[in-house]
Amino acid sequence: MNRLVDATSPYLLQHADNPVDWWPWSDEAFAEAKRRDVPVLISVGYAACHWCHVMAHESFENEQVGALMNDNFVSIKVDREERPDVDAVYMTATQAMTGQGGWPMTVFATPDGTPFFCGTYFPRPNFVQLLQSVTTAWREQREEVVRQGAAVVEAIGGAQAVGGPTAPLDAPLLDAAAGRLASEYDATNGGFGGAPKFPPHMNLLFLLRHHQRTGDPRSLEITRHTAEAMARGGIYDQLASGFARYSVDAHWTVPHFEKMLYDNALLLRLYTQLWRLTGDPLARRVARDTARFLADELHRPGEGFASALDADTEGVEGLTYAWTPAQLVEALGEEDGRWATDLFAVTEEGTFEHGMSVLKLARDVDDAAPEVRARWQQVVGRLLSARDTRPQPARDDKVVAAWNGLAITAIVEFLQVAALYASPQDEDANLMDGVTIVADGAMRDAAEHLATVHLVDGRLRRVSRDGKVGEPAGVLEDYGCVAEAFCSLHQLTGEGRWLTLAGELLDTALAHFAAPGGAFYDTADDAERLVARPADPTDNATPSGRSALIAGLVAYSALTGETRYREAAEAALATVAPIVGKHPRFTGYAAMVGEALLSGPYEIAVVTDDPAGDPLVAAARRHAPPGAVVVAGQPDQPGVPLLADRPLVDGRSAAYVCRGFVCQRPVTSVEELVAELS
Repeated sequence: MNRLVDATSPYLLQHADNPVDWWPWSDEAFAEAKRRDVPVLISVGYAACHWCHVMAHESFENEQVGALMNDNFVSIKVDREERPDVDAVYMTATQAMTGQGGWPMTVFATPDGTPFFCGTYFPRPNFVQLLQSVTTAWREQREEVVRQGAAVVEAIGGAQAVGGPTAPLDAPLLDAAAGRLASEYDATNGGFGGAPKFPPHMNLLFLLRHHQRTGDPRSLEITRHTAEAMARGGIYDQLASGFARYSVDAHWTVPHFEKMLYDNALLLRLYTQLWRLTGDPLARRVARDTARFLADELHRPGEGFASALDADTEGVEGLTYAWTPAQLVEALGEEDGRWATDLFAVTEEGTFEHGMSVLKLARDVDDAAPEVRARWQQVVGRLLSARDTRPQPARDDKVVAAWNGLAITAIVEFLQVAALYASPQDEDANLMDGVTIVADGAMRDAAEHLATVHLVDGRLRRVSRDGKVGEPAGVLEDYGCVAEAFCSLHQLTGEGRWLTLAGELLDTALAHFAAPGGAFYDTADDAERLVARPADPTDNATPSGRSALIAGLVAYSALTGETRYREAAEAALATVAPIVGKHPRFTGYAAMVGEALLSGPYEIAVVTDDPAGDPLVAAARRHAPPGAVVVAGQPDQPGVPLLADRPLVDGRSAAYVCRGFVCQRPVTSVEELVAELS
């Protein structure tokens, strides 16, 4: 019997027809293991994971392997994206036992969930041998197995402990963090470290804010170089936009082809802010096209944003995306094909597998002559049409609350910056207008979906699919990312509803996730009890729950003037500060929020009858210091605290600028406002 057919997770549904008698994560599964007196096999992965698919094809679809698992184990399949709490606990155990982690994750546990052997991908012969060895050990060496499990639980309990050292996240510490990142910077290829190389979006967002605050040219140069290297590399889809999860090499050439919502949301935010601060045409193009990718490829009409596009197509990595010179000529004709071969660095030897190449942008087209840009766009369109005839990667359609929050925040910022630079004279003005329209609609869909479907009895649920909310409870990152998103949407729309919802989410988080000393757990105090309660303060692929919540607290405090939320943010940042000083690559989002607090953050209210077209609003958003909040509307607009008791000045629009709850006199000219923000 397979119990996955009713799952909301596409990953679980991929295993619904396996010969393995899978259980979803549930109390009933562990009760069954206890009744049968057998170990639990916990297999953790996600829909876009290449090696998860490989292990599924090799082992879980095999009748003999399935029989071995069914006879000797209760097998539980877990989507790490639906249950990040379960994943966090057992990933810590896997890292403690093996020194590394990854997916698929394979964990053997006692019927009470205590892990005693952990690993990742196993080829079928090795997996079969492992199943047999664990079965024998469970029957003949039970006492030793249980003792080993107890030691693992003790180790992961220590790794997830709260109440460690604290320190103020002050200017010297953030300056040191920026310096440490500069020392680890790959000056040749951009980014940090070697292969595999992941997009360092949160670190670059921190460095941009650090540059704003300090004027440090090195922080800006690192950001610009890395952003350009990624955008011109194979990690970026040169035809349809969207960034892949990571590059398998150090120079961004060959990606691991899955495209994740969270990466693209954070990278949209990065390129948008780089565009705002520098006017860089490459940053503008990539921000525009990444927003279009989110709206066209990941948005689910009437819902939110889907989680990912798979790494594989029909079980083959790169089948959709890689090209040979001959294929380019076939699609474009001899002349344009050879031109595209040079432009996209497609070689006879290939940069990928089997003589295939991943498209890179080997020439600078953003500053090229108009006729070159026109030819490039025409070639891109024809190649994309040819590529659309190929098999396409599957889409993981589940909607994850936290990642949708990241996408909403990024699109709000993109819309605000796009409005600053809008010009009918731009050669692609119609394209930009079209992208802003569809991105705005997709973003509002996602926000409404979170507010009406994911919020159940005042509590967030983690996932939904096809309009149906799932059972997994929201974790700390969901509350933080969604609250920050609602604060952003309040600034864009001037609607009090979004600020109210953000405050309710933050109040729930403060009530149910708080830990001693200002820290936070990743799961609520009334959530399912696991063998350890996760409380990871580090930023990895996404902001940690703690960093995300701090960002929401800071924005909400600035928008409402309620200091207790700022105090909670400062106390939580103090628990992360020691890690910022030692390991800034794993605290980028926390450091980014730290820059906002050092800056003020500024609270800018523009009273005006024309929020969309008033030059004061444009100036406020164009010159906003790190983490500043900006609202615009009529005086005393309901639900907008920053507009309360702030009248027009002599019948004219006026900007009220405060910093850390200390306010300046209102100004009525753009020049005066820019001076106050400089």
